[in-house]
Amino acid sequence: MNDLTKEQQEYLAEWIRARKVRLLEEIRAVLARSGKERYADLVGEVGDTGDEAVGSVLRDVTEAEIIRDVGEVRDIVAAEQRLSAGRYGVCTDCGAAIDYKRLEAYPTAKRCITCQQRREKTRAPSQYTKR
Repeated sequence: MNDLTKEQQEYLAEWIRARKVRLLEEIRAVLARSGKERYADLVGEVGDTGDEAVGSVLRDVTEAEIIRDVGEVRDIVAAEQRLSAGRYGVCTDCGAAIDYKRLEAYPTAKRCITCQQRREKTRAPSQYTKR
């Protein structure tokens, strides 16, 4: 059961909808730009390995932007499904209400802060990635 008022839920639902529209527009723009412009064209004619490296970095950044935005759209779609099922604002792990302040900061949150922290601790990076 969520503890959200109707106004809070409507506000968050509108935020989610608007964010989805913006993200889809960004994804379309990046795809259109990358389709019309060859990566080499972004840095001019590729004349040496330095230019080629810059083109490669730009391609990687573009791909990373798309991957990030698509991931966020997936989170938004899942939040929309929880909204329509009446499960928005309810932790998917423990069933407790997710605090409004958490949802306001992160509207697609699917876990309460306690369960999210537990998940982050159990999915901590290996000792080899720590510095």
